[in-house]
Amino acid sequence: MTTFESLGLQENLLKAVTDLGFVNPTPIQEQAIPVLLGGDRDFVGLAQTGTGKTAAFGLPLLHQLDLKIRQPQGLILCPTRELCLQITNDLKNFSKYLGDLSIVAVYGGTAIGLQLRELKRGAHIVVATPGRLLDIIERGAINFDNVRYAILDEADEMLNMGFQEDINSILSNTPESKTTWLFSATMPAEVRRIAKNYMENPFELTVGSKNSGNVNIEHEYYVVRPRDKYAALKRIVDFNPEIFGIIFTRTKIESQEIAESLIRDGYNADALHGDLTQQQRDKVMKRFREKSIQVLVATDVAARGIDVDNVTHVINYELPDDVENYTHRSGRTGRAGRTGISIAIISGRDIGKIRQIERVLGKKFVKSEVPDGFAVCEKQLFALVHKVHNVTVNEEQIDPYLGRIYEEFADLSKEDLIRRFASLEFNEFLEYYENAPDLNVKEERRGADENSMSSRGTGKFTRLFINLGSVDNFTRGDMLRFICDNTGLRGNKIGRIDLKGVYSFFEVENDVVEKVQQSFTKVEYNGRSVRIETSQDGDKRKSGGGGFRSYGDKPRKSWSGGEDGGFRPRREFSKSGGGGGGFRGKRS
Repeated sequence: MTTFESLGLQENLLKAVTDLGFVNPTPIQEQAIPVLLGGDRDFVGLAQTGTGKTAAFGLPLLHQLDLKIRQPQGLILCPTRELCLQITNDLKNFSKYLGDLSIVAVYGGTAIGLQLRELKRGAHIVVATPGRLLDIIERGAINFDNVRYAILDEADEMLNMGFQEDINSILSNTPESKTTWLFSATMPAEVRRIAKNYMENPFELTVGSKNSGNVNIEHEYYVVRPRDKYAALKRIVDFNPEIFGIIFTRTKIESQEIAESLIRDGYNADALHGDLTQQQRDKVMKRFREKSIQVLVATDVAARGIDVDNVTHVINYELPDDVENYTHRSGRTGRAGRTGISIAIISGRDIGKIRQIERVLGKKFVKSEVPDGFAVCEKQLFALVHKVHNVTVNEEQIDPYLGRIYEEFADLSKEDLIRRFASLEFNEFLEYYENAPDLNVKEERRGADENSMSSRGTGKFTRLFINLGSVDNFTRGDMLRFICDNTGLRGNKIGRIDLKGVYSFFEVENDVVEKVQQSFTKVEYNGRSVRIETSQDGDKRKSGGGGFRSYGDKPRKSWSGGEDGGFRPRREFSKSGGGGGGFRGKRS
């Protein structure tokens, strides 16, 4: 079996790697490090998140630095502050025996003055997010003349976040003689273009198949009615007592509200999204890494770059619009050779999207049943029994109290004591899950359920017409945010969105139809009035001719921006979610 010693790294790096407990390199490290130690060849590495890419490029970079030159020799670009700090921390751990080595992290969301002072003192390696680095370049506060290696980490994520122009501007300021290393979890056309524009005959390495998922991750999906999603989420969490996971939502307000609902229901949860200040985000992530939070509810953008060990589950409360985002979500678990589970809670209309993800990943999803109340109670009971059986007893601290404890239990037999102990926590679950309904949607009923929900007055949803569509540069996600922002509704009040060219249809729950129509009476978009009608009226107008014009200009979005394109929550998040210790608490 390959060891780090056999890869050709210098002794001081091997000593640091040994201190960190690493013995055998991961596949991407084993195959990339010998190539990168050559130092003179462009490189494209394709591997899933959690496979050890930071060490794969970080160790060869550190091996080849000239410490006498206190100018940036290595430039690492990454998409988020969290990943920037993670890479910086890893490099500092790897280089602890190299001597006077300076690594500076450059990122937004914090005062720029300290970063400018650190750069002025001299840095061998700069790890940066594109936006803040461009700001520093424009101030003339950094010199790239000695950059020998430019590294793009999570390249697909940077492009998904709209950093294409920033990357082009940054790389144009670096020497043409540099060597470029590109690492990515997926290889969309945009990443391929970067490789073509900035690399010459790169060495290409793929660990796993392109755009594939981590082989250590199992994929499951549960089919429920839209109104039962939150109940199914809680039941899945309760059925996995040792869960340490991330729940992904589509919008910021949804992540906030689900987190608050979980906290009210007694779960150790918190939210991570773009409307939090950087200080709030740092606090949430610190608590998550320390496992005082057991479930983190996050948007895609906020969760990018999260590198937390031992995440057991990723739960997709809503599936993302594209497969690459699903790959990144699921990659938060099953890291560094561990196993993980990626779960999707869907309605019947999302089955096609599951099949599409299966084809791209080359992995089959397992259709699972939301557990019934009895199964949840049984799982919780034996998790508690297992926890007690394996608890470490601190003899020194407990000894002074044992006499009084024995006296209190003197009249109870061993069997009575066990029964009472088990009932102490088990009764709560028994009471909550008594007569718990079946949340699963049966295959034969799914079509009928969905058809009825799309009919006005005969089901849960009413179909509405809106005079905006894809020519206005809307996606389904944009339309969902636009509707929610102008009505104040939560996303779970909105059903199917059918996007057309110059118009669209969307479903809303019957009891909010009037509110939706009233909310849009004075709304304008790109200089024209937005019109909402019932689908029958919309169909008549559509077929009458002459009622719509195609608007080719790209519109300005009329809702508030934020990093993931959503809107601000109705209230500030202030609850802490409690300390560790499992998912005890009230169930409402």
